[in-house]
Amino acid sequence: MGFLKKVVVQVIPSLLILTLIIFFLVYVAGDPVSVMLPENATAADREVLREALGLNEPFYVQYLHFLSDLLRGDFGMSLQYQQPAIDLVFRRLWATLALSIVAMLIAIAISIPLGIYAAIKRNTFVDVLISGLSIVGKAMPNFWIGIMLILFLAVAIPIFPVSGAATPLHFVLPAFTLGIALAAEMTRLTRASILEVIDQEYVQTARSKGQKESIVIFKHVFLNALIPVITIIGLQFPQLIGGAIVVETVFSWPGVGRLLLSSMGASDMAVIQAIVFVIALITIVVNLLTDLLYRVLDPRIKYN
Repeated sequence: MGFLKKVVVQVIPSLLILTLIIFFLVYVAGDPVSVMLPENATAADREVLREALGLNEPFYVQYLHFLSDLLRGDFGMSLQYQQPAIDLVFRRLWATLALSIVAMLIAIAISIPLGIYAAIKRNTFVDVLISGLSIVGKAMPNFWIGIMLILFLAVAIPIFPVSGAATPLHFVLPAFTLGIALAAEMTRLTRASILEVIDQEYVQTARSKGQKESIVIFKHVFLNALIPVITIIGLQFPQLIGGAIVVETVFSWPGVGRLLLSSMGASDMAVIQAIVFVIALITIVVNLLTDLLYRVLDPRIKYN
């Protein structure tokens, strides 16, 4: 409970700073009246709308109004869709979260076995091959991976659908596109973490007691090397959500990435504010869960 109290004390100022940054960027981005009214609108019409929206008030007054609306979950109306911005974001958010979770599971399923195997076979051809593939996977841009998967697995060999999110098969190509780069990074980190632990004295003691190598690797090596892997998972998951913009565009995925892109093109600032705030809030929650998971994995870690 003491740790949770400290987290709350840290989170509240972080959210306030975040709201100030979001509001300031929107404030200097341009006059929304120019977007809302036609080009032939008179100066009087523009002034009436500015007064109705409160845009003629000082910066700090507008910011306080923004905070007050934010506490009620009101980010305003979308100019494009004429709907509450936060409702639009939540309807699209679940598709992006589902895609990010599947991509993360794919990355974990690929990287952890490869990282462990590369560490066990260190300085061999297998180790060099896995490390080389990790570098290549990290270097390839997401949009190129997505296009190649479409060409080979949807056009040349029509196995998977290209666009939409109607069935589980629709997850395969975009999830692999997002997960490959993350799997490459996690493979290298897993290998390095295993190598730091595998030569420790307690590991050698477990082997000398005649325990099976598989038990030694899993119980004494992997579990003790897991904290850096958990760290990278906690850090990368919010980045998956942010990085989904390109992937969602390539695969016509109905998530917040495409919504953000279209809102930026239409200067729909209410939706942009809502998306940025929700993603930042997810980042804070994931980091909190990661910190709590440290204590579960390693009881020696204290939060007091």
